[in-house]
Amino acid sequence: MQEKLHMTQHPGTNPPAFRTSVSGVTDDGIYLTESYCYPRGGGQPGDIGILTGSDKKSEFTEVLGGENILHPMENPSIFSSGDEVLCEIDSIRRNRNTKMHTAQHVFSALANELYGAETVGNQISDGYTRIDLLFPDRDQFNAEDMSEAVNDALRSNSDVSIHEWDRSRILSHEQMRHTKFMDRIPSSIEILRVVEIEGIDLCPCGGTHVSNTSDIENITITNSRSKGAGKLRITYE
Repeated sequence: MQEKLHMTQHPGTNPPAFRTSVSGVTDDGIYLTESYCYPRGGGQPGDIGILTGSDKKSEFTEVLGGENILHPMENPSIFSSGDEVLCEIDSIRRNRNTKMHTAQHVFSALANELYGAETVGNQISDGYTRIDLLFPDRDQFNAEDMSEAVNDALRSNSDVSIHEWDRSRILSHEQMRHTKFMDRIPSSIEILRVVEIEGIDLCPCGGTHVSNTSDIENITITNSRSKGAGKLRITYE
């Protein structure tokens, strides 16, 4: 199984170019011996970028996850297994997604703290994020109060740290959030990646994150609408 090296990089902004080799070529794209690219998942878009060999060059589109990370491209046949390549990740896209993903941690944590709301879905898009929240009483939600709380938290200069914890520690921690999904992770995976935003959030996560909340711009809630009983879909920039 290919090691997901993006999991080892923190902070997840300004990813450096890296050298590796082609381990496989398909009709849809290529596999690399190792990759620091973030594959689409958890509401966060995958990386895009450029692969350059000794006499060839190609852009790759949104990287896809799985047992091995696929780097899709229009004409993968220009590469062959064993080719040495330089992979350059689009830093503008990665930095934007990393900031928006970390902001979503803050948003979800405060929605839970203020309203008892549970995040049941989220998706980062170009320029905005939408998040689906399940409330005990959604009539209590106030967009102005929520925006103020999130922006105050972002200005708190809180450090963002990555931990490697075992399941028992995660499940027994009284401040741990977002653990219901863990029964879908194979029991053979004993150690999981936990993200801590000091004083704000603590939860298992495989996404990319900034080093401090001060790296993230203020949010503005632009819309909220019903998504069924007790649910709101909230969009913010």
